[in-house]
Amino acid sequence: MNNKNFSPVIIFTYNRLDSLTQTVNYLSKNIDKEYTDIIIFSDYWKTEKDKKNVINVRNYLHTISEFKSINIIERKENYGLAKNIIEGVTEIINQYEKVIVLEDDLVTSSNFISYMNQALDFYENNNNIFAISGYTGKLPSLKNLEKDVYLSYRPSSWGWATWKDQWANIDWDVKDFSEFITDRKKIKKFNRGGIDMARMLKHCMQGKNHSWAIRWSYAMSKQDKYCVYPSVSKVQNIGFGEDATNCKGVNIYQTILDTSNKIDFQFDKDIKIDKQLTKEFKYTFSYTNKLLKRINNYISKLK
Repeated sequence: MNNKNFSPVIIFTYNRLDSLTQTVNYLSKNIDKEYTDIIIFSDYWKTEKDKKNVINVRNYLHTISEFKSINIIERKENYGLAKNIIEGVTEIINQYEKVIVLEDDLVTSSNFISYMNQALDFYENNNNIFAISGYTGKLPSLKNLEKDVYLSYRPSSWGWATWKDQWANIDWDVKDFSEFITDRKKIKKFNRGGIDMARMLKHCMQGKNHSWAIRWSYAMSKQDKYCVYPSVSKVQNIGFGEDATNCKGVNIYQTILDTSNKIDFQFDKDIKIDKQLTKEFKYTFSYTNKLLKRINNYISKLK
């Protein structure tokens, strides 16, 4: 792959030095790191309690050196995760046309950068593809998948990539929400990616959460587009816990990280939705699955 075509990797960080260090360390083991520009948005502290941790994070950022370039943007006021991502991605994608995005609680396989760039290049002119995901869950039917990718009705915010033209068409204010939330057909369509989606969007619009990702997901659904997922995950979320912004508690979405070091991927030009994978994907986000996994986690702790 021509190194001139490598997309920048944007990392969003706040006050968690331990997880950020792991994110950077895993990324530094990537096969194509020397071709990759890293752009890091460091949010300002929200409270005096967070000040020390944010300063520690920023001191660490200035020690990173194992990539093509490092550009650190230190916010001078607290943006919060949603604003930081929306404005940060917009700024960088307007410069580079396409971007790869990580948060500071994600570790990656050694072929993450290779996979994301190849997928971005392969699907760049397919207007039906809204985004590329680096993460995938443990779906039973993936073991029988001949290609390296499949489609989903739901994008993942755990290591993802997109293009300027797809990002530009997102209504972050969700101006048609009142029309959407009273239309059962539209709700059913949106919930194809998981029964929790319409509920999350409703809570976002009510101010109960500040998720940028659910608004991003809604834009994809509204436009009848898809997200490309890898058959083997290139990302693992390590950020579940009390310090997390949106992922409290136990990680019920733990997956198997790719250890193959594979750098040439088989994509599908005529890629279509797989009904069985869609069913398994949707079940992952079902209340039944979440409850069962939490019960199993609780029982395992008692042993």
